Amino acid sequence: MQFKNPEILYFLALLIIPILVHLFQLQKFVKIPFTNVAFLQKLQQQSRKSSRIKKWLILATRLLLFTAILIAFSQPYFSDTNSTKKQHNFIYLDNSLSTNTKGEKGNLLKIAAQEIIENTDVKNEYSLLTNTDFYKDIGKDELKNVLLKTEKTSIKLDLETILLKISQENKTTTNTSNENILISDFQYNYVNKFTNVTPAFTAIKLEATLKSNVSIDSVFINSKNNNNFTVNVIVKNQGNKKDKLPIALFNGENLISKQSFPIEKDTEKTIQFTVTNTPNFLGKITLSFSDTFSFDNTYFFTLNNNQKTRVLAIGNEATFLSKIYTKEEFEFTSSSLQNTNYNTIQEQQLIVLNELENIPEILLKSLINFSKNNGSIVIIPNEKIDISSYNLFLKNLNLGKIEPQKKDTLKVTTINYKHPIFKNVFSKKVTNFQYPTVQSHYPILANTSKIVSFENNASFISQLANSNIYYVSSALNKKNSNFLNSPLIVPVFYNFGKMSFQYPKLAYRINQENKIAIETQISKDEILAISNRHNSFIPIQQTYQNKVIITTKEQPLEAGLYKVFKESINIKNIAFNYPKEESLLNFLDLNTLKENHKNITISSSIKDVFEKINKKNEVHWLWKWFLALAIVSLLLEILILKFYKP
Repeated sequence: MQFKNPEILYFLALLIIPILVHLFQLQKFVKIPFTNVAFLQKLQQQSRKSSRIKKWLILATRLLLFTAILIAFSQPYFSDTNSTKKQHNFIYLDNSLSTNTKGEKGNLLKIAAQEIIENTDVKNEYSLLTNTDFYKDIGKDELKNVLLKTEKTSIKLDLETILLKISQENKTTTNTSNENILISDFQYNYVNKFTNVTPAFTAIKLEATLKSNVSIDSVFINSKNNNNFTVNVIVKNQGNKKDKLPIALFNGENLISKQSFPIEKDTEKTIQFTVTNTPNFLGKITLSFSDTFSFDNTYFFTLNNNQKTRVLAIGNEATFLSKIYTKEEFEFTSSSLQNTNYNTIQEQQLIVLNELENIPEILLKSLINFSKNNGSIVIIPNEKIDISSYNLFLKNLNLGKIEPQKKDTLKVTTINYKHPIFKNVFSKKVTNFQYPTVQSHYPILANTSKIVSFENNASFISQLANSNIYYVSSALNKKNSNFLNSPLIVPVFYNFGKMSFQYPKLAYRINQENKIAIETQISKDEILAISNRHNSFIPIQQTYQNKVIITTKEQPLEAGLYKVFKESINIKNIAFNYPKEESLLNFLDLNTLKENHKNITISSSIKDVFEKINKKNEVHWLWKWFLALAIVSLLLEILILKFYKP
């Protein structure tokens, strides 16, 4: 038994006063002698004894009366918790995309919100955390209004953030009984996030009815030519084999192509669409299939086919390069070593080192970074090179080393028709072309893929393995070689440029930091904005001489095609898609979690959890019973006084 006002019980000590009064009565009896009082004395003793019993009974009833009244005013009760403490329930409701799916009772997110509303107690206090908002110390009515407005979101909170929020809230609440409830599907990012110091909480797992999912993982472009390009769609299947899955490709709202395909159990498959070149392609790919998640059955991307390959030649002047890399298809720049603008190197897609005698350290560092970012490099050595500087560059990329020069006239006789450089170049193998010659060359000791070879089978032009670096073993000036007069020079260097083309990123992911380069010039007062039909926002932006870098993270929240505006002019189209991790059917096993962490309990029912909390905090008040006891004791005293005659 507990007391709401236990301080009143101190007054029970005052009950000693009536007891003392009873024990030490101040009344004095006067003795009167009689001659024969034996019979009277016997009657007097009997009367005194009955009177004493009556007084004890009256004392007992009065003590019981005052005791019952004092205990009633102290408000006694039976409960598992202290009535002076408030009951505070911290609720985390996962409203991420993965909970917006169908369960046994309906939509997981909507049903969870409804069950919270139905089973919470109006007497308690609540704090509600979702992936987008936090509502602190609210009542049931406000909790109900918030839950009814809660919608799915692409934002995902990691468990570390949720547990930290719980710990902070528990520290700030005083004289409060806290219950922490996590309602989620406990998807992929919750694994191995629990420790022995994790705050105690109850986990309620939301489970979808379906256990399989097909999603569009990503899209990439290849096999581009003047007439068409190929869209490659990577489809991921989680679950059993599926037949005749329909997939469609749209350009804006126009259907471009449609097909169906089978996919094996728990595999990925690449679906290809060949599309005619258009200046701006606003791609949307859709899978028409009912599975666990629907948000990942659509993928958006953009492609600007007017973009040209950026080529920078550093070194000796080479007119043959400017004739190959024409303005119609390339942005070609030629610069001497001394006049090279190193700030533009990372913006290029192909760099030709044309007969440099050495590679200075500052250029070496820039080229290493350029190569690591998938940039392509063609190395044409000078007749008199500093081998050590070249080898230092190759060493940093683990690509072998150049050997000392060999002065020997050799014919270029062999073409590797299987190399991608010569794809669609020759209709048949050529065996009677005029062999070009070189007077000297620098062999390379490395793992290479030969493109063109000498008559002794040594490589003349090769691609260094696992890289986008091409090595020409001989200087191409007219004194050292007549290769510039060969018909091979055009397809080789032209395809160096075409294969170096890097498509701008086709799409970006929501809820992660994206840095997007917009090639435009803006004044100090101008800003870029991103918008579509439903949303518009101004991203973080950094202005450079010929471009603006915009950064997105908090926005946008919905997948789709967006436009970048300068003033009212659309200068670029970009696409955003939902995080692909949300499509994973990887969920935490709560039974294993319970075995390893004693301060965590699990439940499959929101109703059961709140009923248990409400029952635990239910108070059984006893003051009415003690008040009734006081009335009974008063009635007993009246009866004793009226009917008990000593």
